[in-house]
Amino acid sequence: MPAQIKREVKLEIVHVLFLDIVGYSKRLTDEQQELIDRLNQAVRGSDEFKKAAAADRLIKIPTGDGMALIFYNSPEQPVNCALEVSQALKNSSLPLRMGVHSGPVSAVTDLNDRTNAAGVGINIAQRVMDCGDTGHILISKRVAEDLQQYSRWRPHLHDLGEVEVKHGERVHVFNFYTDDAGNSDLPKKVIGAAVQSRRVTVAPAKKPAKSERPSICVLPFANMSGDPEQEYFSDGITEDIITDLSKISALHVISRNTAFTFKGKAVDLHQVANQLKVGHVLEGSVRKAAGRVRITAQLIDAANDSHLWAERYDRDLNDIFAIQDEISHAIVDALKVKLLPEEEKAIEQRGTENVNAYNLFLMARQTYATGFEGDPRRLDAIVRMCQRAVEIDPNYADAWALIALAEVLLRANVGRKGGDAGLAAAERALALNPDLAEAHAVKARILSEENRNEEAAREIDIALRLDPESYQVNRNAGLLRFRQKQIEESAAHWEKALTLEQDDFGSAGMLITVYTALGKPEAAQRAAKIALERCEKTLSRDSNNAAAMGHSAVALAMLGQHERAKEWMERALLIDPDNLTMRYNFVCALANYLHDKDAALEMLRPTLEQMGGIGLINHAKVDPDLDSIRDDPRFQEMLAAAEARLGLSS
Repeated sequence: MPAQIKREVKLEIVHVLFLDIVGYSKRLTDEQQELIDRLNQAVRGSDEFKKAAAADRLIKIPTGDGMALIFYNSPEQPVNCALEVSQALKNSSLPLRMGVHSGPVSAVTDLNDRTNAAGVGINIAQRVMDCGDTGHILISKRVAEDLQQYSRWRPHLHDLGEVEVKHGERVHVFNFYTDDAGNSDLPKKVIGAAVQSRRVTVAPAKKPAKSERPSICVLPFANMSGDPEQEYFSDGITEDIITDLSKISALHVISRNTAFTFKGKAVDLHQVANQLKVGHVLEGSVRKAAGRVRITAQLIDAANDSHLWAERYDRDLNDIFAIQDEISHAIVDALKVKLLPEEEKAIEQRGTENVNAYNLFLMARQTYATGFEGDPRRLDAIVRMCQRAVEIDPNYADAWALIALAEVLLRANVGRKGGDAGLAAAERALALNPDLAEAHAVKARILSEENRNEEAAREIDIALRLDPESYQVNRNAGLLRFRQKQIEESAAHWEKALTLEQDDFGSAGMLITVYTALGKPEAAQRAAKIALERCEKTLSRDSNNAAAMGHSAVALAMLGQHERAKEWMERALLIDPDNLTMRYNFVCALANYLHDKDAALEMLRPTLEQMGGIGLINHAKVDPDLDSIRDDPRFQEMLAAAEARLGLSS
């Protein structure tokens, strides 16, 4: 008996989502009923709501102009529910705001013998919500601290500081928003309170004490070229400036992955500085055309919103490295930071001094980051661009490392025959720059494909030690740990990769597999939704991107949209029938989510027959997605035949 079960709960820490229709009391009675009906429909449509209700772990309390939802398992539940409701109402005129808090609540029974609840947990959730405007999802500091333990939530948490609410109480609130949910604007109540009383903050970013290092966030420079295809260049300039400044021991620099969460957004510099707890923000723009480049940059002191330094460079494209050096040195001078001799030398060192080679490498790097590791079109393009780059500058280690990565992927994921799978290119990169983390990571991948697993493990450990923030390093580490059956560790690396590159849908696809294997269905569904969202973004730019279609199909299958998943599979195979990695992913979806073993085995046979390397065979041996067909004699026969063809049989 649900009511009787809940009546036994005297006091428990629960997780509350409070929802409120803004301006409800000013509406006519019939309008009020319509608004409530629309809100109820949106809430009932939430997967998080339905799962908690089905498990009898949810209390629903109507509040007249909204409702309170009490979840029992995790602070992620009310946040997931708020996201789903916000997304459902994205293009709606329903003026909704939400607040989330974790705290003690007592279950009670009302006069109608219905389960109800009361306590400080509900009261604070309402106070948090009251700080927001239409569209806001605000959360308490307690919930924010819990969510900050997970990399997937961190980019969406924006500290607003303490705010005074009813009865003189103060609550510390965070604004929670994503690209398609929540409201990124600073709440009017927070702004108004800050103006009216110095006791209420959002506090300006404090100037660092003299004993502290100056701190800075370099926001992604805006692409002003009028051509979206030039965005690789503005992103590259930003990343290089972040890298240069990070070499200065006397300066604290916000990481690239955190800074790029603000890309393409209209941001309040003061709010950014407060959220990231930095004293300074650098912003700028890049315009590249007809062999010329115009770069503007300005350094803001967040404590008083003043310009410490600003400059515009209008130069020949060949001066791009000099401009980057000048910007770095200008920031150092403005912040009165002392450079050590070795740091000054490190700033001036580039992978290449040739602008044409640099431009080709930036294009190739963007092609890799925005594509998929099993897409032969993109991999061949990367090889061509980087080969041209090393023809121009044979000592360009970064370009050699990217050639190695593309070549090993063509062997392992596409089935390309011949060559050495990029080993010579990786060795060349390491000979030129032994501290290049990406070169160690790709060498680890190549060694893994050759079954030299101990050597591969040593190389990936070196790569992680050299640059734990590298996207490529984390991608390769995730794969190697997965094949070593270190599933939880592999999940951490793929989560990291997901935050480092906003267009990466392949890592989200792998997270579906690992979280399913770990028995974490909610995390697997979250990964599927991220994969689907990122694939849709890619397909909006490239409607014939079969890799994105393929990952969409797997995500849809995991989310239970089986018929739609099959339609996407058919479309993807018509566009790119020879994509072995995509076919392998379909095998996993058919076996694990669509529960069609015969179709999975039929899809698997030509995939195994065409593999050019042993990597995918080793992957198939440990992949939990294939557990349902692993004992089938047909699977064992196919695997044995593939191993014999590649000389792996004893």
